Amino acid sequence: MQNFKLNKTDLLGAQDWTFPTFTAYGPGRFKEIGNFCKNFNIQNVLIVTDSGSINLPFISDLQNLLLDSKIKSNIYSNISPNPRDDEIESGCKKFRDGSHDGIIAIGGGSAMDGGKAISLTVNSGIPLWDFEFLDKVPRDLKGKNPFPKLITIPTTSGTGAETENTAMVTDTKKGMKFCLWHPDARPCLALVDPELTLKLPANLTAWTGVDAMIHAIEGYSVPMFHPLCDGSALESLNLISKSLKLAVNEPDNLVARGGMIIGSYLGGIAFLKGLGLVHAISHMVGAEYNTHHGLTNAIILPTVMEYNLPGLEEKVQRMSEAMQFDDHSVNGFKENLNKMLDEVNIPRGLNEIGVPEDSYKRIAKKSMLDQAYGQNPKKATLEEVEQLTLKSIKKAR
Repeated sequence: MQNFKLNKTDLLGAQDWTFPTFTAYGPGRFKEIGNFCKNFNIQNVLIVTDSGSINLPFISDLQNLLLDSKIKSNIYSNISPNPRDDEIESGCKKFRDGSHDGIIAIGGGSAMDGGKAISLTVNSGIPLWDFEFLDKVPRDLKGKNPFPKLITIPTTSGTGAETENTAMVTDTKKGMKFCLWHPDARPCLALVDPELTLKLPANLTAWTGVDAMIHAIEGYSVPMFHPLCDGSALESLNLISKSLKLAVNEPDNLVARGGMIIGSYLGGIAFLKGLGLVHAISHMVGAEYNTHHGLTNAIILPTVMEYNLPGLEEKVQRMSEAMQFDDHSVNGFKENLNKMLDEVNIPRGLNEIGVPEDSYKRIAKKSMLDQAYGQNPKKATLEEVEQLTLKSIKKAR
């Protein structure tokens, strides 16, 4: 099979898209943030980022760009790798105390989920957990503008969180992660600049990059007819298969970084259909052990693929073709995925990142309450989820 390369002209050029939300893509577009804020009439921004990003250069750069445009700003950075409900409550207080009129969520998925969760509840008059995905959509919102304007700026290429209106937050009382959303709370702008990912270390490039790949695989595997999501999933896999190893090994390769960040963006669209057991298990591992979400997903992936893929031969072939593999069989696809994981040094079991073996029954039981469990292409029993979880802990591949 002929192997095609990344299109340098496309990935290094400036692009504006309107689906699924207004998006400004291109190297150097971060410098336009002041003008974008003015266009949306944002004058006093709360910058939301995660605790691991607060001292990184893009935060001070963002403040200086806003200052140059005479836009006031303050920072809230008390967001964990797995955002918690108490952190969202503190962020809402910071927003109100500062009389802010907009939010810029900048960083990885946790920062953007934190910003989105704050925007859901800070002005709407609706308690945070009333936005839980499986509940009835809240309609009794306060004021003319219940959701403050939200700009999302990814600095990793993993979650695709910049594209959509969902946020994963940990319920500290239940020790579980839940998906929060409202159909009217979509970001007004996703600013996608691959230059912001150039300094991302090799391990985080790998962990977040595999996370993006999993979004596309699980989203495409959901048994629902949604050609917009499915087309996004296949193009996501096409870009990631060409870009991931290159971005890990050549961190200054802007073309590869562009391929990865668009692949991640498209993965975020793909999983609007739903996800599956990789995420159902990973969400509960992250809620309990605060593990890195992308790394946790990457470790679990082979175990769930072994369970899910038989019976999905047509989908497997189309994904394999998009990724330019030679063997399009189910076994060939699994082996090629495992090879990719080996090439970017993904651990072989959750026990290597601090998840104890005796937690598997508890994690499995919680996983079956996750919305992604119900979206999996195969309906798994509790015993099957327990075995998948145990295998993921001991040796997933």
